[in-house]
This record gives sequence, C-alpha cells and structure tokens, in this order.
Amino acid sequence: MTSSRTKDVELACRCGGVHGVLRRASPSAVNHCICYCDDCQAFAHHLGRADLLDVHGGSDIVQAAPADVSFDRGAESILGVRLSEKGMFRWFSGCCNTPVANTLTPAVPFVGLSGALFQGAFDQVGPVRAAVQAKLATSPVTTGETGAVAQARMFAHVARLLLGWKLRGKGWPNPFFEAGSLAPRRPVTVLTPAERQALRATCGPPTARR
Repeated sequence: MTSSRTKDVELACRCGGVHGVLRRASPSAVNHCICYCDDCQAFAHHLGRADLLDVHGGSDIVQAAPADVSFDRGAESILGVRLSEKGMFRWFSGCCNTPVANTLTPAVPFVGLSGALFQGAFDQVGPVRAAVQAKLATSPVTTGETGAVAQARMFAHVARLLLGWKLRGKGWPNPFFEAGSLAPRRPVTVLTPAERQALRATCGPPTARR
C-alpha cells in the first residue's frame, strides 16, 4: 500500500503492448531530468523515434530504483541495444519501437525510465530538476534547468538516491537482468562503430560531431 505522498504510476509503450508500473513514486523517490547527450539522441534516431525528442534534442528521463519497476504485460517484447561494446544498455519495445529505459550493469541499482512511458503524466514524479549535457543539444538551451545550481542540486539528489537504493537492496528484483547469472533477460544487440557513427551524424551541434 502506498502512502498519501506516494503513488503507483502506470507505464505503457505507444501501442500498449508493453505495460507496467513504477511503484511508490514521488518527487523525492525518483529523479526527473532531461538528457541532451548524443547517445540518447542516437538511440531515438536508431528507433526511428526522433519525434520523442524535444525541440532541442532532449530526452525526458525518470531515474528510479530497479525494484520499483515491473512489467505485467509485454515483457517478452522488450529488446536491448548498446551503442558500443561498453555502452549503456538501452531497452525498447519491439512492438512499436518505444524507448523503455537505460541501465548500467546490474551492480548499479539504477533504471532511467523513458519519459515516453509516462505518456505526459509526470505529476507524480515532479518537475524536471535539471538538464544534462545541454552542450550537446541540437540548439541552445537557455533555461534555469541548465544552470550550475540546478545541476549541483540534482546530482546531490541522485547521489542520495543511489546510496539509499544500494543500502536497501533496491537493485533487485531487476526487470532487465537475471538475479543469478546477472545476464540480460532479453536479447541485446551491439551496434558496430560505423552504425554508431552514422547515428551521431544526426545528433548534437556540429562541433560535437567532428
């Protein structure tokens, strides 16, 4: 049961084939940010979903504990891709190419849920705390979210979250990795350097692509 301050939030891909829940959500329990890094942009272009990027090339991300995320329908449709051999695991719905999440290795209790899964319903996770990697945006981003104070506050918030998740064992169960073998639950494709470079040509300011 959730308290009056927390609430379970429904997650769904564009076609509804992948459906799940973020449990016990609240602004203090997650981190809502916008990421402008060229890898997040490349991921959207790889899926043919550049329509999900904002006008500056940003991706809405809600960072949460793996144990608070689960899928009750369509988990078998989730696929993974890495933009390089050591890149983040980036998960998407094979049914409609909706980005689902990004993760590091299962040793790090972290899931960056795609804002697309929330379908605009961000009230329970709160406003964007800060923008990340704004220097790689496709056009200048001039909001308070890019300022040094907002960035410092966000990183302090994330550090507290990660420490708490680690201490409370909230890395498991993990919707994307097996507990025993630590292997990905779903197939993961690794892009070739040429494929990644081709995607990068569509991302960020020209100086970032040289």
